[in-house]
Amino acid sequence: MSARATPATDVLAKAGIPHRVLEYEAPERHGTARDERPAYGREAADALGVDEERIFKTLVASIDGRLALAIVPVSASLDLKLLGAALDGRRADLADPAEAERATGYVIGGISPLGGRRRLPVVLDARAMAHATVFVSAGRRGLQVELAPGDLARAAGAIVTPIARRTG
Repeated sequence: MSARATPATDVLAKAGIPHRVLEYEAPERHGTARDERPAYGREAADALGVDEERIFKTLVASIDGRLALAIVPVSASLDLKLLGAALDGRRADLADPAEAERATGYVIGGISPLGGRRRLPVVLDARAMAHATVFVSAGRRGLQVELAPGDLARAAGAIVTPIARRTG
């Protein structure tokens, strides 16, 4: 496995999905699972020279006690009610960071929607489909993967529906 290979990039390679892996200097500090707009997302956009609207964060949530992944733009925040409804749940909360790391096998700030330790339901915010390509964590802080949103949805087995709201 190369320095840029991760379980997430392995999923894409094995599926023959076109993608590009980009590495940047990740800051020592990072967001937590409870952050609405983690600094690493803004810093990734700056480092890669792309609009924040194209950088998507992966959050781990608990819907009626079951874990799921939510993929939303770093420029927006997760609407827990919409996420819960997308997965036919009644109550949704962000997962505890330690629980998120255990379930995915990735560290906070590097959680990818692909190649996680456990197969979790995935919901991708519909605004991803407005872009030719989007960026998500490749499974390590400072490593992003760029791919078409339809390919991301397919590879992750994601439901595509609105689950984000503007921040600020």
